[in-house]
Amino acid sequence: MPGHEIVGHVSAVGGEVTGFKVGDTVGVGCMVNSCQKCPACKDGLEQYCEIGFTATYNSEIAEPSGHTLGGYSQQIVVDEKFVLKITHPAEQLAAVAPLLCAGITTYSPMRHWQVGPGKKVGIVGIGGLGHVGIKLAHAMGAKTIAFTTSEDKREDARALGADEVIVSRNATEMEAHANSFDFILNTVAASHNLDVYTNLLKLDGTMVLIGVPEHPHPSPDVSTLISRRRSIAGSLIGGIAETQEMLDFCAENKIVADIEMIPIQKIDEAYDRMQKSDVKYRFVIDNASLGEMND
Repeated sequence: MPGHEIVGHVSAVGGEVTGFKVGDTVGVGCMVNSCQKCPACKDGLEQYCEIGFTATYNSEIAEPSGHTLGGYSQQIVVDEKFVLKITHPAEQLAAVAPLLCAGITTYSPMRHWQVGPGKKVGIVGIGGLGHVGIKLAHAMGAKTIAFTTSEDKREDARALGADEVIVSRNATEMEAHANSFDFILNTVAASHNLDVYTNLLKLDGTMVLIGVPEHPHPSPDVSTLISRRRSIAGSLIGGIAETQEMLDFCAENKIVADIEMIPIQKIDEAYDRMQKSDVKYRFVIDNASLGEMND
C-alpha cells in the first residue's frame, strides 16, 4: 500500500518518547527505520543504509503483516527517530506533505553540491519534483534556469521562481548556454539523451539524476565528460536530519508544493489524470475521507 508523504498530528506517544507530545504537527517520509549501525546510518545518511532502510510502505518486517503498510490510513505508528517536526502554518499542511519526498529529493543534492549565490543552476523538468526544485534553488540564491520541452510552460516556470526558461527542443536556446552551468538537477523519469545537458556544464560542473526511467538512458558521450572534467551523478532522497533541515528551510522561506487536494474516493480518477500529466503538480489525499469509504 503506497503512502510515504504523510502529515498529521500526534494522537499518542509511547512511554519512552521524549521528542514529541500529543497534538504536535508531524510528518513521516519515505523511511520508518534503518539498521542505525552502519557507517551511512551513523553519518545521518539513513537513505544509504548498507543493510537497506525500511521503506514506509511494502518493506519486509517481522510484525504479523509481513510488510510495512504505508500512509493511506487514518493512523500510523512510527519510531520517533523517523518522525519530523512540521512548523508550517496549519492551512499549508496538505501542501507540505509532498516535501517529504519531492522536497528532500531535490534539496539533498543541491545542498551536497553547494548550490547557492554565484552558482548557475539548471532544473530539468517542471513536474512534481522539478517545480519544487525551482523553488528551492531560487530560495538558495542561485541563478535558476528551468528546462522544459513545452513552450507553454515558460510562464509557469517563471512563476515558480525561474530566472530564465529554456525550451530544450530549441537548439539555439540550448547552444547559447553551452559550458556555463555549475550544476544541473535532472528530474526527468523518462529515458533521454543526457549529452544535450552535459554539454551545458562548465569545467567541473555536475549533473545529478534523480528521476529513474523505465528504460536506461542512452550511454553518454564520454568525451563530453572528459573534455571539461564534468560529472554525472545520482542522489536518493535524504537522511532524517537533512529532511528536518529541509522542512525548516521551507518553512522559513514559505515554500510548499503546488497541490490539488482530493478525497480517497477520487483516487482512480486522479491516477488516470496523473498518467496524462494533468495535475499541477501533486495530488494530496485527504485521509479524513477514509472514514467515508462505507457511506
